[in-house]
Amino acid sequence: MKQLCKVDEWKIIEEQIHPDQNRLAESLMSIGNGQMGMRGNFEESYSGDTHLGTYVGGVYYPDKTRVGWWKNGYPEYFAKVLNAMDFTGICVFIDEEELDLHVWKVVHFQRVLNMKHGYLQREFEAVSPEGKKISANVTRFFSIVDSSLVAIKYEVTSKNFEGNVTFQPYIDGDVRNEDANYDEDFWMPVYHHASENEAVLTMRTRKTAFDVTAAMVTEVNGNGVTNGQVTNQDEYVDHKVSAHLSENATATFYKYISVMTSRHVEKSALPDAAKERVAKASHNGFESLLKAQTEAWEERWNHADVTIQGDVSAQQGIRYNIFQLYNTYTGEDAELNIGPKGFTGEKYGGSTYWDTEAYCLPFYLSTADASVARNLLIYRHRQLGKAKENAEKLGLKGALYPMVTMNGEESHNEWEITFEEIHRNGAIAHAIWNYVNYTGDTDYLNEYGYEVLAEISKFWASRVNFNPRKGKYMMLGVTGPNEYENNVNNNWHTNRMAAWTLEYTLSVALYLENNHPKTSFELKQRLGVTEDDFDHWKDIIEKMYYPYDEQLGVFLQQDGFLDKDLIHVADLDENHLPLNQNWSWDRILRSCFIKQADVLQSLYFLNDRFSKEEKQRNFDFYEPMTVHESSLSPCVHSILASELGYEHKAYEMYLRTARLDLDNYNNDTEDGLHITSMAGSWLSIVHGFAGMRVVKGELEFSPFIPKDWDNYSFKINFRGHLLNVMVDQQATIITQEEGSLFTVNVKGEIYEVPENGKVIID
Repeated sequence: MKQLCKVDEWKIIEEQIHPDQNRLAESLMSIGNGQMGMRGNFEESYSGDTHLGTYVGGVYYPDKTRVGWWKNGYPEYFAKVLNAMDFTGICVFIDEEELDLHVWKVVHFQRVLNMKHGYLQREFEAVSPEGKKISANVTRFFSIVDSSLVAIKYEVTSKNFEGNVTFQPYIDGDVRNEDANYDEDFWMPVYHHASENEAVLTMRTRKTAFDVTAAMVTEVNGNGVTNGQVTNQDEYVDHKVSAHLSENATATFYKYISVMTSRHVEKSALPDAAKERVAKASHNGFESLLKAQTEAWEERWNHADVTIQGDVSAQQGIRYNIFQLYNTYTGEDAELNIGPKGFTGEKYGGSTYWDTEAYCLPFYLSTADASVARNLLIYRHRQLGKAKENAEKLGLKGALYPMVTMNGEESHNEWEITFEEIHRNGAIAHAIWNYVNYTGDTDYLNEYGYEVLAEISKFWASRVNFNPRKGKYMMLGVTGPNEYENNVNNNWHTNRMAAWTLEYTLSVALYLENNHPKTSFELKQRLGVTEDDFDHWKDIIEKMYYPYDEQLGVFLQQDGFLDKDLIHVADLDENHLPLNQNWSWDRILRSCFIKQADVLQSLYFLNDRFSKEEKQRNFDFYEPMTVHESSLSPCVHSILASELGYEHKAYEMYLRTARLDLDNYNNDTEDGLHITSMAGSWLSIVHGFAGMRVVKGELEFSPFIPKDWDNYSFKINFRGHLLNVMVDQQATIITQEEGSLFTVNVKGEIYEVPENGKVIID
């Protein structure tokens, strides 16, 4: 593990510059506002190892794939989240020497990500090759009040000389993706304008034709301010402004940026719209904008914070993850989703994986307005047509939702994942159930949900095959959640979720028939669903094959799992880990080692379907063989360990998911943060330690507290009730901050929670 940052409840603090681990630090210091974001790059030039990355939500490029394109049904492209124009850049010169912390001697350095108030601050002292010493203090933030705005304050103080400081703020549209398959330039110029103290640049994506405009306005406070050269080129605009520094004097530079896209504004109107927005921001001033940012983040934390007393490391981890989730997705734009790297890197390309439904939806269900989770589901409904096309390409019926997508079309290019990891369909169906079960919003079913469920069910019914010798339906040639096994037969989780989806779809069909008969009839007609389909689905449910070993009493991950050498991870030489960085892919696929929860994923999703004894036997069998090399793995294990009373294991897995990036557990955070797994730390506390479930519309808790914690608390929104749940070593206290009298089940006992009151449970 590479822990670069100091442990602090509300801040991520890097206390020295790390040239050899700068990419890791840049990932950790990433910041955004749900519409756009960037890595923690320096504003000034840096000639050392760096990954400059700025990303704008919903703007992508279909990069032609290098492999598989000649195969029928194979995606022709891999969707790329685009590295957008660099609009925060500011070259800084002391007389004729350009500031570069890779070249200058760094005397002092501190970089702080303030999570409570949503800004990144950096201060340093450095000496130039000619001996001129400066101190600097730099603050930037991506506004959550106006999500088009970014503001930067850059202070430079002379420590031992008299001379000039020159600021050269720029917008650079000539950027590249590091992961471009053919080293293509994804952008082309559209419009540019530059003058003293302001500039505008519009770039357009090739193929997809998204326009992105950035407008900047700058200001300098200092002595002897003079304007210099202006650069106005197709893909690059800048201007220079200088101030005179006497010894110990300070010059303060402000850069305000507005970034707007053709997703929301007509292309022809973009430059004027961005200029108008940024002019208003500069008029209001940096301190006013920062004050509004601070207040808005405090209000957000009032509804989403999780507090932990007695464990600062755990506290920092959960807050960091919540902070980055809200930097990535806020729910206001139903066309956006939650990418695995968010706005922190290019790896994994697409904006949507099954991670959203499986891991992120529960977090937003409980911490935000119900409309946010509803938008995540509507996003999938809007892409139903493309999902049907994906199934048709494989010669199947219904809808196969993509493994990776920007617009609903499959854009992943590994066959064993793209077309075999079909359990994602089950995660989307489960998310519909989860949303309706939590919110009680049954209208969603007749408006959107049933249509998605019916098409997914058609897919499952066409994907299974009947084995007459065994009298069972089987699912051949699949990859389960454990991607360290490919092209297996009868992955237990896939089979289980397929049958469950059919069962849930039938129950929704019955609900609609009884409660919305007209809608039910119209949907059946439009979707072409018949009673024969229903009978076939019932037959599959009854006769689905589930691999099982009687002697061990466990559900088998797939038909041949027990043919492997069953070795525990604890018996491996630590030098072999992580396996995906030390073993050949062939060796991994033949091993028993599990990347992430597979059988246990179903035990979490369909928790009430299994006895405690079944959960315990399967957990005890599979967890020791799990290497947790997927960021999605630890939280599921933490939740199940909590339920089983394995408190030490629950805490171990919580800490791993909470600090996965902060401690760089899997040695891969330099590529960007693991955004979609960050919800797992919240799940580990709320679904795990607190044991929260919703059963038949009733809220249930079964809490425990790690032995070294003094207490923990969290807030949830549930059907018009805003609750604060606090658990300490003696009691559980549930306080209602909004809502009327209602009941809650705690460890099997029913308690009334009064309006604006609380209940204390020993």
